[in-house]
Amino acid sequence: MSSLDMTWVRTQFPALQQRHTGRSPIFFDNPGGTQVPQRVADAMRDYLLYANANTHGAFRTSHLTDAVIAQAHQAAADLLGAATAQEIVFGQNMTTLTFTMSRALGQWLSPGDEIIVTHLDHDANITPWTMLARDKGLTVRWIDLHAEDCTLDLTTLGEVLTPRTKLVAVGYASNAVGTINPVQSIIEMAHSVGALVYVDAVQSVPHIPTDVQALGADFLACSAYKFFGPHAGMVYGRLDLLEALPAYKVRPAPSEPPHKFETGTQNHEGQAGTLAAIEYVASLADSEPAAWDLLSSLGQATERRSRLVRSMTALQAYERDLGARLIQGLQALPGVRIYGLTDPARLDKRVPTVSFTLNGFSPLQLAEALAAREIYVWNGNFYALSVTSRLNLEPTGLLRVGLAHYNTADEVDVFLNAVDEIRTSASAS
Repeated sequence: MSSLDMTWVRTQFPALQQRHTGRSPIFFDNPGGTQVPQRVADAMRDYLLYANANTHGAFRTSHLTDAVIAQAHQAAADLLGAATAQEIVFGQNMTTLTFTMSRALGQWLSPGDEIIVTHLDHDANITPWTMLARDKGLTVRWIDLHAEDCTLDLTTLGEVLTPRTKLVAVGYASNAVGTINPVQSIIEMAHSVGALVYVDAVQSVPHIPTDVQALGADFLACSAYKFFGPHAGMVYGRLDLLEALPAYKVRPAPSEPPHKFETGTQNHEGQAGTLAAIEYVASLADSEPAAWDLLSSLGQATERRSRLVRSMTALQAYERDLGARLIQGLQALPGVRIYGLTDPARLDKRVPTVSFTLNGFSPLQLAEALAAREIYVWNGNFYALSVTSRLNLEPTGLLRVGLAHYNTADEVDVFLNAVDEIRTSASAS
């Protein structure tokens, strides 16, 4: 598809066909986890029913398991633009993997070394590093944000980056306010002093094409359940770094990446579902999307990286228009304050995750009123505690609306009308 066929897209997601209290739910909770296409559930079911085994056995189901794992790693490499499947480490989720990688990287750090974190990040890319600093006697430096538009203050980075800096942890896109950070520039600045960079791409991967090689990334983490897959996480690491980095593992486990970092028996059905999710995204670029099933497709992926780039480019353009409609509609409502970029000329610097407050309502009250209308949104700090603290929004936080490519302009309009009705009803009473 040169552009998204929304009729086809929406038929792929069983959750979108539901009705509750006479209404079809509107899923604007996507930054916390997207809905899944039918093929993801089918792939996980088929793995468990027909290929369930442990790895490296002499029998058929073990061979199938090995193939599923290999294909899932390759699919993730294609999604992220990695040079090889060996650069993809699977795990429980991004947070757990980041704690794992921070512990491993800590073996290369010494008291007096410095690490940098930002006020714009999810706590999963802050606390693993601040706890490492506590345990290893490291110094933590912070990159501030511009409160007026929720973008990073890169002058702060220039001030805190020194030859003592060993690691910079930064998000690709904010899960709280949608800002896309200039990660390539940040990586170049960090590399100029010999520092490594750990990128949290959980919120960017579902919305924009990702190319870890073009970025020059050292590490980049994301989660499959944010891009239409199951609850699983993955980390890209440059092969030379993964080969050299000591892993905490049991003695019989492989000593080569990625498996030396994948402790114990992995979530095989989760990797099958992740493979299916990535195949779904790739199918958005096909002129005639074909049926796909797990076991018959193993080893048959064709030009998947180029298909993924085309799909993500079309998806990004569609979501940008949808996000602009949402922002423009919110700006027209009295009492709404949006946190983050709203200038139409700068919408290419954000993903369609929009957070705001409404006068007279706590974010929880507004979320509950919307939920009564079968409109699902998030409230609070979304584990981006440094963002809401920096913006003086604790303890109530923000109301967050996150769009995905299966959402529609009609759903945006229903949401805007609902917020307006809730607002005016309160004013009348």
